[in-house]
Amino acid sequence: MTSPNKVTDTQYSEKNGIILLLLNLFLGYIGIHRFYAGKTGTGIIYLFTGGLFVFGAWYDLFVMLRGNFKDSHGLKIKL
Repeated sequence: MTSPNKVTDTQYSEKNGIILLLLNLFLGYIGIHRFYAGKTGTGIIYLFTGGLFVFGAWYDLFVMLRGNFKDSHGLKIKL
């Protein structure tokens, strides 16, 4: 029996992956994509550090393109 809180690979977030990708491409340096995904804490960090000096935004882009970016509930956001 599985726990109701356990996330499986077949569960995806309701967030739109294309919107997430576009937000990262155009506003990733201020962390808007992280706010959209519900990751407010790291969104604030990105906002004040320029997307962790742009390297964090590029890393997030790489993770998104691989299909492994997750929202604040741990659900993958499908592109």
